[in-house]
Amino acid sequence: MDTPVARALLEELRRRGHETVAHGALAEGERADWAWACERTARDVAVGDAEQGIVCCWTGTGASIAANKVAGVRAALCADAETARGARTWNDANVLAISLRSTSQPVLEEILDGWFATGPSDDPTDRANIDHVADIDASRVGG
Repeated sequence: MDTPVARALLEELRRRGHETVAHGALAEGERADWAWACERTARDVAVGDAEQGIVCCWTGTGASIAANKVAGVRAALCADAETARGARTWNDANVLAISLRSTSQPVLEEILDGWFATGPSDDPTDRANIDHVADIDASRVGG
């Protein structure tokens, strides 16, 4: 979705020196719908074409759900900097999901600060949880 927040996100990432690849409404010739754009971003991360990704939709919920459907992606919906720091630390999240409706420019900058300033924990308990989540097979039901 091409919104002022989406454009501000791209501008802020570039200002911080990050190389960006836009998908969806911000990429000419691509389908603008959020589900397709989020899948493309998640696949970029999963195959190693991008270290991390940022996905957006009106609430951020659908964006995180779509991204998490891609194997190897750990997308986290973050509405504040502390949640972004926690997602990186305790979940080794590699895709940030944000709401285009409720994220202001100052909050967006704080979320990005928290996200990029934090890496995954080396604590054995945290690593065990991260590894276990990676081993969960979404196709198993009732397992």
